[in-house]
Amino acid sequence: MTILIFGASGQVGWELQRAVSPLGPVIVPKRGAYDFRDPKSLKDVVEAIRPDVVVNAAAYTAVDAAETNRNDCFAINAISPGVLAEAAEGLGAWIVHYSSDYVFDGAKPEPYVESDDCSPLSVYGESKLGGERAVSQVSKHLIFRTSWVHSPRGSNFVKTMCRLGRERSQLKVVSDQFGAPTGAALIADVTALAIYRASVGQPIATGIYNLTSAGAGSWFDVAVEALDTALSAGLIERKPEMTPIASDEYVTAARRPRNSRLSSDKLRDALNIQFPDWRDGVRRTVKELKDIGVK
Repeated sequence: MTILIFGASGQVGWELQRAVSPLGPVIVPKRGAYDFRDPKSLKDVVEAIRPDVVVNAAAYTAVDAAETNRNDCFAINAISPGVLAEAAEGLGAWIVHYSSDYVFDGAKPEPYVESDDCSPLSVYGESKLGGERAVSQVSKHLIFRTSWVHSPRGSNFVKTMCRLGRERSQLKVVSDQFGAPTGAALIADVTALAIYRASVGQPIATGIYNLTSAGAGSWFDVAVEALDTALSAGLIERKPEMTPIASDEYVTAARRPRNSRLSSDKLRDALNIQFPDWRDGVRRTVKELKDIGVK
């Protein structure tokens, strides 16, 4: 089984190369060979390689910048995923795509399930919903909605907190937005399992699945967990004074959902797995930052 990965240099894409490698040849096209702002280039790559599975881990993730850069955001997150899906469909291949908690407005008091109505608050969220709808048009698709992704690579909240923990004596962190920080390694491992099931004739049903760590916390909770771990691991010398604040006190260009909790029960039952608590993943990322000497 040949697996073609787009976005392999990102957090999830990097982990995917490791996770799916036991399943067969993994091909990562050179970045100069395609451009997500030029959908035809993506179609050409897929048709030249003729993979059994196309995994799209590429995304425009600058949530605030998207508010003034709508065209690029939609080209990368909505239009191009649809082109990849159509190219995969033409080969009889699977398409695996990643979406976001930002497709919801956060008004629901309980965790969101896959069938809940979407109502994004931001351009980024709108673009991710557009990508979902485009990819959903083909017959063999898996769309994984995830949230608050982190890893030792790339830019993410856990890494930022560890850096600020070294640089500042005081930190103010939003405490009224809730979700489940989810490690890129977990996302990649679950993706690999789903692809494996497909390869042995026991696929999970095509469709949308929530894929997040278990439990939930606020951004403030995540910051505390990350910095407590960083302190015990010797990544920081002292923990800053932490102050919880409301979202209204931290103004951003894009609105964020207050409730980003996603229920992963559907995926849990489909793959017969249990998802680890979000704290486990945060601790893992912080300890890996220490191990690899990331500043």
